[in-house]
Amino acid sequence: MSPPDRLAYDGEAALAQWMRTPAYKEWRAGVESVKGCLQPVRLIGKWEAQHAATGQLIASRSGRVWASCGTRRAAVCPTCADRYAADAWHLIHAGMAGGKGIPATVAASTRLFVTLTAPSFGPVHNRPGKRPCGCGRWHPDGHPLLGSPIDPDTYDYTGAVLWQAHSGQLWHRFTIALRRAVAAAGGLTVRASGAHLRISYAKVAEYQRRGLVHFHAVVRADGPSGPDSSPPVWLTPDVLADAVRTAASSVRVDSARPDGTALPLGWGAQVDVKDITTTDIDINDGDDDGDQVVSDARLAGYVAKYATKGTGATETGDRRIRSQMHINQLRVSAHHRAMIQTAWNLGGLDQYADLKLRHWAHMLGFRGHFLTKSRIYSTTFKNLRAERRAHQLQAALTEAGLPEDTDVLVVNDWQILGIGYDTREQLELATAIGDRIRSARQTRKD
Repeated sequence: MSPPDRLAYDGEAALAQWMRTPAYKEWRAGVESVKGCLQPVRLIGKWEAQHAATGQLIASRSGRVWASCGTRRAAVCPTCADRYAADAWHLIHAGMAGGKGIPATVAASTRLFVTLTAPSFGPVHNRPGKRPCGCGRWHPDGHPLLGSPIDPDTYDYTGAVLWQAHSGQLWHRFTIALRRAVAAAGGLTVRASGAHLRISYAKVAEYQRRGLVHFHAVVRADGPSGPDSSPPVWLTPDVLADAVRTAASSVRVDSARPDGTALPLGWGAQVDVKDITTTDIDINDGDDDGDQVVSDARLAGYVAKYATKGTGATETGDRRIRSQMHINQLRVSAHHRAMIQTAWNLGGLDQYADLKLRHWAHMLGFRGHFLTKSRIYSTTFKNLRAERRAHQLQAALTEAGLPEDTDVLVVNDWQILGIGYDTREQLELATAIGDRIRSARQTRKD
């Protein structure tokens, strides 16, 4: 399934001629093998499955193959982002309703849907609904001003970027403060609380229009042994919700501005906490666009989809900034450019060397993981991907007529031939193929 050599297309006639050749058929087979991935990795080599005891060759594959890029960002590759979102759904849903090694009894545990946001660094254009924006005008959905500062000259870009860079640390301290608050609510010390309960979570980061992340999390209370045991009866949803608000309001990370002025960082005043039940609940995405009503069964998909979103800044989010000239050439909004520029400038100062802000300037200063979970919340991405590999191996054993419990040694030997597509026309065709495959998949799902 090797791609054709780099082709010099000359209009639609040349493209149509290529599409009638065997090279195109081979190329299309490669695209379809990766479900329309937009950044495929083309490989040459071999794969073998050998009997571990005897060395007998069970199955093999050699030649040229295509592999998916595996990105999580929908703006880069919708196909691979869909697979990532599907894995994220299983990970999050298992911690809410059971499955993938988690008992179904977790559905009866105390569970909350929590949203923590960034503080204000200056008024921004928004669409509050019944009232006009702070600028005095009404902004329709999708208006380019939404999320940008009303007065860019007074907006605290330095504070915003430094908050973003410390948001992962803020979340870590929040989880510690939450366990302390829950223990205090039960009249226990943190050490003693381990004999009565465990707090677990899965959280994702999502960019708001203003370029700052907020965190959505499923927070669950278990018994002392984890998801297979029930939390104490006094740990009700209201008690856990109060502990969340207490923890969020108490967390601080101390930083400093370039001139040495202290800059205490914390969560914003908007802390949204909802009890997860089997009935429909209202979910607000934090962008003042109103609520969405989703059921408990769909909440995992709602949260998982956040993890595939980028910064919202055109042509950024997956391309690291290389130089000042690179920033000048970006086709982005003035607000996102200012955040990238601020991160770049701060990254050149010795006092922020440990934050590696130039490395993360394309992410507007955010340097954390987009999906994290506590150890006992549910399964892992590693386990989910191992299940897929095991399924593929079992298919090979079945084809070879061997029992499923055969001890097998898998040998991979591949070399990279190239990444992506050779021409713009190939990319456009692959995009169309991928859209068709995704549309058919969605139709079957519906």
